[in-house]
Amino acid sequence: MQSPHVDELTDALLAMDRVRASECMKSAVNGGPPLQGVETLVVPALDRIGEMWAEGGVALSQVYMSGRICEELVDQILPPASPSRKRQPRMAIAVLEDQHLLGKRIVYAILRASGYELEDYGAVELDTLVTRALDDDIELLLVSTLMLPAALRVADLVSALKEAGSDCRVVVGGAPFTLTEDLWKDVGAYAMGATATDAIELASAWRDDGGGQQ
Repeated sequence: MQSPHVDELTDALLAMDRVRASECMKSAVNGGPPLQGVETLVVPALDRIGEMWAEGGVALSQVYMSGRICEELVDQILPPASPSRKRQPRMAIAVLEDQHLLGKRIVYAILRASGYELEDYGAVELDTLVTRALDDDIELLLVSTLMLPAALRVADLVSALKEAGSDCRVVVGGAPFTLTEDLWKDVGAYAMGATATDAIELASAWRDDGGGQQ
């Protein structure tokens, strides 16, 4: 059931009003389970803002700042060590062989704001990304690219992880994958996220299809 505070939080986020957003969050939780407040308030608000951006109604900076504000608020009620944090795959996010970080930052903020924890590898080269994913035993690796050559390198990433015996699922996003419909399949990725909120659905799908079974 969607919280009646979703409209209020959405307006506060688009205005970048941290105080009003915080008050809205406190009213929504109001002594109840904190995670329920996140799921019924934060996630729908961020999803709505993402849809507005896709339709050209808001600026990319508003999407980014909305995620950052919600990330801060959620960290207050669900600190990283909180048992209320979602059961999830071990996740990481990275920009592969590129320096355009905004898309990655938005996805990271929205996932954190939705109660998920993940490693932020920043902008990395292929060999470094493989090593870090293996060392951290990552199960769901989110990879952002802006240029086609970097997107094609995902095939090497997937192959290297498989050769090392990893079951890590690689999820891709970025312009090359949205412009070429089947490119994500061609490079062997597990899935492609067209929007930041797609990452939430993919993390949830990991749990629902048995990926989270110990």
